[in-house]
Amino acid sequence: MAATLAVAEDLLPALATLEASLAAKAEEFAGLVKAGRTHLMDATPVMLGQEFGGWAATMSYAAERLVAVLPGVRELPLGGTAVGTGINTPPGFASGVIEALSVGTGQVFTEARNHFEAQGTRDSLVELSGVLRTIAVGLTKVCNDLRWLSSGPTTGLAEIHLPDLQPGSSIMPGKVNPVLPEATLMVCARVVGNDAAVARAGASGNFELNVQMPVIARNLLESIRLLSTSTTLLAERCVDGITADAERMRAYAESSPSVVTPLNKHLGYEEAAKIAKQALKDNATIRETVIAMGYVERGALTEQELDAALDVERMTRP
Repeated sequence: MAATLAVAEDLLPALATLEASLAAKAEEFAGLVKAGRTHLMDATPVMLGQEFGGWAATMSYAAERLVAVLPGVRELPLGGTAVGTGINTPPGFASGVIEALSVGTGQVFTEARNHFEAQGTRDSLVELSGVLRTIAVGLTKVCNDLRWLSSGPTTGLAEIHLPDLQPGSSIMPGKVNPVLPEATLMVCARVVGNDAAVARAGASGNFELNVQMPVIARNLLESIRLLSTSTTLLAERCVDGITADAERMRAYAESSPSVVTPLNKHLGYEEAAKIAKQALKDNATIRETVIAMGYVERGALTEQELDAALDVERMTRP
């Protein structure tokens, strides 16, 4: 019951808050082109709004997973008494109490379909912990991306700027660290660790009872609390205040050798690869290199076709 209430009243609203913040930034940054990256290497362009939209979807899907797992969590073993047989309970005891609990809490609780499973095996809570771990894993990815994109200000990517919450490090004046994404990452590490303990405890049931319920309860409730508070803070104190360096992002996108990719249909993969390597060698743009290597002069493609192919905004769509 405590886990159900904490998820419904705290965690789901917190995830919705972070999703809304990320979705708002996705809309705000919808027209800002930037370099895509795969393997941490330059790739074809994307829109910054597309990246934020992906992170918003991560939070939306997290909520869907929680909603999907809650029916099992809401099954209460009440009425099974000592071993699951229901000995010493009057007729209608479990159903009557559970109905009263549902009315009092506003959550639809049900009696366990099988009391022997419900008391000896706590798989519904192990499953919930696994969903919390999945949320922590996705949130880790989002926070690390925020740290990478805001790295700098002069020797990193510096494509976005996070709000300055803690200016100055212990020794370097003026240095601003991404403290909220880092704090959230520590929360995620804790949740993953809590889940490992819950899984171990869940596997420790013997016959008609799992005596490790206390550690399951403690870790579950802590994970829910930590995720609820950290996602809300991340949304309101960090994401809502993010700004973007549009010129820097476009410069990265246009200078990336991967923008040669649309030329495959004009020149073929092998020729495009030669152009990319030559552009890197000469520290030149793909457009400059194509012209310098004589492809336009030889009629392999026109200058208009070249410009259309190298339109970085166009590359962000199918």
